[in-house]
Amino acid sequence: MWVVLGVVLAVAEIFTTTLFLIMFAAGAFAAAAAAALGAPTALQALIFTLVSALSVAVVRPVIRRHARSALESGEQAFGVEALEGATALVLEPVDAERGLVKIDGELWSARSYDVTRSYAAGERVQVIKVRGATALVWQDDISTPGELPEGKR
Repeated sequence: MWVVLGVVLAVAEIFTTTLFLIMFAAGAFAAAAAAALGAPTALQALIFTLVSALSVAVVRPVIRRHARSALESGEQAFGVEALEGATALVLEPVDAERGLVKIDGELWSARSYDVTRSYAAGERVQVIKVRGATALVWQDDISTPGELPEGKR
């Protein structure tokens, strides 16, 4: 029973990505280990409760602290976070529905961050946020037309 509960909770965590249900899955697996060693049901329940509570109280805050974004922690951004704030060149018109931009030599689908704005091919825009494989862009007031800021070529 504990193994099934642990697997169900672990699979549910995959869909929620909150790092909450996995702590209860750990408790269920600990209780399953106790059951395998012949512990009585009351002790199994106590182990489930203690391991789950300790995981939520101790382990989860540590994981969340390490999972903070680089921008929040002041570290060098990498991956998708590094694209936020970058200048992009509009290759195909960008509006609230569709678009294509070039960011640091890579092609990205794009949408306008402000749904009332659109950008023509050849314009420079700034990446405000990246959602999945789509860059949300806004007008670039920093770059002069045809120029990318230093280091963004």
